[in-house]
Order: sequence, then C-alpha cells, then structure tokens
Amino acid sequence: MLIKRPDDILPSEITPRELFERRREFIKAAGAFALAAGLPPLALAREAFPSLQKGAHSTLEPPNSLRDITTYNNFVEFGFGGKSQPAERAGAMRTHPWTVSIEGLVHKPRTLAIEDILKIAPLEERIYRLRCVEGWSMVIPWVGFPLAALIKQVEPLGSAKYVEFITQTEPAAMPGLRLPYIDFPYTEGLRLDEALHPLTIMAVGLYGDVLPNQNGAPLRLVVPWKYGFKSGKSIVKIRFTDKPPRTSWNIAQPDEYGFYANVNPEVSHPRWSQEKERRIGEFFKRKTLPFNGYADLVAPLYAGMDLRKNY
Repeated sequence: MLIKRPDDILPSEITPRELFERRREFIKAAGAFALAAGLPPLALAREAFPSLQKGAHSTLEPPNSLRDITTYNNFVEFGFGGKSQPAERAGAMRTHPWTVSIEGLVHKPRTLAIEDILKIAPLEERIYRLRCVEGWSMVIPWVGFPLAALIKQVEPLGSAKYVEFITQTEPAAMPGLRLPYIDFPYTEGLRLDEALHPLTIMAVGLYGDVLPNQNGAPLRLVVPWKYGFKSGKSIVKIRFTDKPPRTSWNIAQPDEYGFYANVNPEVSHPRWSQEKERRIGEFFKRKTLPFNGYADLVAPLYAGMDLRKNY
C-alpha cells in the first residue's frame, strides 16, 4: 500500500478553498432540486450543512482526506476481508426510509424517523482524533449533534444506568451477516454518564455532507475516547437498561474486549499494543495519548476505577 506523507502531496492534489466553497453551494442547490423532484427528505438535510458551526472540543489537527475516511473502514456487516470492503459493498444498503426505536427504562419511549432526529438539535462540525483498536488512527470532521439531546427527548428513568445501541441487519445488502464470528444484530453499549458526556455525538455526516453508507449512514455513534471500540453504525434501536448490555465483541471475544474499552496506551490488547498508533497517511508511528487525548475531559468519569481490570 502506498502511503503518502504530507510533504509528498502535490499542490494539484489538494482541493483549492474556492472549489470547496463552490461545492458547498452545489450541495445547497442540490437540496432545492431534491425538494422539487420529490426525493427522500434526508437529501434535504444537505441544505443545513453549509452553515455548520464548529462544535466544542474540536481538534486543531488537520483532518484526513475524504478518500481516506471513506475507503478505509471497519464495518463487519459488509465483511471481514479488508478495509476497502465497506466502500465496495455498502452502496446496496437502503438508508431511506429509516426509523430509530428508543425504548427501555424511559418515560417517553418513541420511534423517530431520521428526518425528525435531524431536527432535535443544531448540527455541528466536530473534528475528532480517532484511534482504532488495531493501531491506526484518523482525524475526521464529523457532522452531528450531542447524543444527550436525543436522550433528553425520552427522559430516562432513575433506574436507567446504561444505554444499548442496536444496528441494522439487511441480509440482502450485508454479506458479513452470513459469517459466524458475531451474533447479529451488532450491539454496543455505554454507561449513561458516558452517553451524556458532551463529547459523545450522533453523527449524520462528514466533511460537510451526508454520511456515506460505509461510514454508518444514516446515524452512527461517535465516542472519541473509545473510537474503534465503541462505534455502532447504522443504528436502528436505542435501549435504556439498568444492567451493562452485552456487546457484540465482548460476546464474541470476552478475553479481548471488555465493556469499557477506553484507549489506554498502558494496557495492550492481546493482539495489538495501544502504546503507539499510525495516522493514516503518515509513515512514522506516534505515541498514543491516554483516552485518545481527551483525558482532561473524560478521566473523571473513571475516578477510582482500575482501568487495567476494567478494560
């Protein structure tokens, strides 16, 4: 695989700012066309994207390219055969109509269409450092909103301590569902205080446009201090519970994947060290930061816990 360092990139390969701005104008025009043509309402969401505000806690590091972000992915429903498989296969997944059921220990259970979810809170651009369990990392400019805003809609009961996320299963479009490694649907879970943390978002887009299928369209979970461990994509159900939900990787490989799954450079995964990471597009590895660089914001969540035992 050819890996380009920043000083290897030719000026001709970098999109000029004026072209990028014109692309945003095109997106806005496309939304008007979608309305006239009667296209799915999700396409109309693009109209809001050109006026995005940068969300709090965005990193100042330069994002990876759109090509990197959309062609180097983990999405097991589309296969385990390589990082390019999701981009090659995910186009067959239907993302409209799309609804998300929110249930369990809440006062106001409901089922919301993706169009209604997009109206819950203003969309922001959140540029996050993200490190995968396998040792590679990226910087991604997500478009999304705080998960806390969605949780507020259903008013969790006092007994609710955890949140479970359940993802789409579409056998005709997802060949990975036929593989024996994981019991589908794919499930992920957070403690309620982790879900309510302002860094935790529901992403609906990236790079100022709607989310591509291979990146978890139309709605995915992004927890930047747990990325690669906690990344539920194409979510169709959210359930509030009083006990830790059993998550897919913890069920499949309990000796390798615990519930908490924080990025901790001092605790190695049985097959990969967390001490260093390789940013996609760079040649040399860099040191991994505790909690992926967000320790000052999230370490208090785990005060008094043994993060070697609670991995």
